[in-house]
Amino acid sequence: RNFFTLDIRTLPTRAAYRVGTMLADSLIQKHMEDNNALPENVAHYWTCMDITCADGEGMAQIMNLAGTRPVWTSNGQVTGFEIIPLKELGRPRIDVTVRVGGINRDTFPECVAYLDDVLRAVAELDEPPELNFVRKHALEQLSHKENSESHEAWDEAATRIFGSKPGTYMAGVNLAVYASAWKDENDLADVFIYWNQYAYGRKYFGKKAAQDLVGNLRTVDVTFNKTYTDEYDLFGCCCYFSTHGGMTAAAKSISGKEVKAYYGDTRDTENVGVRELSDEVRRVVRGKLLNPKWIEGMKQHGYKGLGDISKIIGRVFGWDATTESVDDWIFDDITRTFVLDEEMNRAFEEHNPWALEEIGRRLLEANQRGLWDADPEVLDELKKSYMDIEGWLEDRMGDVRGGLQGGTIDVISPEEVSKWQKQIHTLRNNTERTK
Repeated sequence: RNFFTLDIRTLPTRAAYRVGTMLADSLIQKHMEDNNALPENVAHYWTCMDITCADGEGMAQIMNLAGTRPVWTSNGQVTGFEIIPLKELGRPRIDVTVRVGGINRDTFPECVAYLDDVLRAVAELDEPPELNFVRKHALEQLSHKENSESHEAWDEAATRIFGSKPGTYMAGVNLAVYASAWKDENDLADVFIYWNQYAYGRKYFGKKAAQDLVGNLRTVDVTFNKTYTDEYDLFGCCCYFSTHGGMTAAAKSISGKEVKAYYGDTRDTENVGVRELSDEVRRVVRGKLLNPKWIEGMKQHGYKGLGDISKIIGRVFGWDATTESVDDWIFDDITRTFVLDEEMNRAFEEHNPWALEEIGRRLLEANQRGLWDADPEVLDELKKSYMDIEGWLEDRMGDVRGGLQGGTIDVISPEEVSKWQKQIHTLRNNTERTK
């Protein structure tokens, strides 16, 4: 009787815009407290969950940051948008670089086109650049284009929504992290740019626009995502660290400056807040990953539950690889809780020793890469336990050909992929010339 999750003509709803406004205000206040300055450009990870589960709260936040609001009919349908006058807004219009999720792009193209219309309209306002950062950055990007007088050049310079290639999903960074196919932050930045260089909006659906993405990332001050329920969190999928984390790494690499990573919280719509990503990591680690009740619940699911614990720890590693937002004590406690604890050890050995091997290997990699300054005693015990884990697996494998992947991390550098590396070098060279 109801084939539709929602009516996209009502998005963002009035309630969602109220929450989005509070999110925008909280983000600005947080950035002012941390940096004593307004953020000029916020890189926003915009997923389908914002549309299907939160009625467009993130969409509304983007609109409010840029100084706009929807126009609703009496029955709640959105018929357009209006520009909030600068005097009423009381601050400059803040630029937003949007990384749109693949499902959002494919399922709600009308919302993508609407948001594109909003950001382009703000870029075209006849306002001083110091009061309109969307226009300021669009004009800066336009000045680097050879055909800067053409309409096409302006359309490219005003593009603010990017994603993966049409028909593909994810941001690519998770694949590099899990394969240990990176040396440093610059490699992860290159992967993010290569995978997410496609522009979307009213006129574009997957137009290749690497230079425009790079131009946007160069002015980013802070990256943002949010939680709206504890049913899902930042360890729920590798796409979160791949996209939000990858976007942070790319902005830092391209701009050469420190880029803050923030996380919003709209679980209680009367108490909306924004905190640093590292605080959100601590909250979820304490509330779930290291929570004895949660661990016992996962153990009841045997192979699957223990495998999911391994996946989550891999995502903790991914967040640290992309944003360095994981405290050393978290890795220390993960090691004590899942690798060094005798009862947990027996559960893994009985139901899923491969999951424990993966946990041990990721922890060793975190230490080898300098992401984790381990407690010396914990690290020593981890190495001993890992040798035992390898012994289990070799015994279970029996007399088979081939070797077992061990704790030594074999890094595959982009230089080994010549064609891909050549494209990245060309992009980097072009970027340097336009700085």
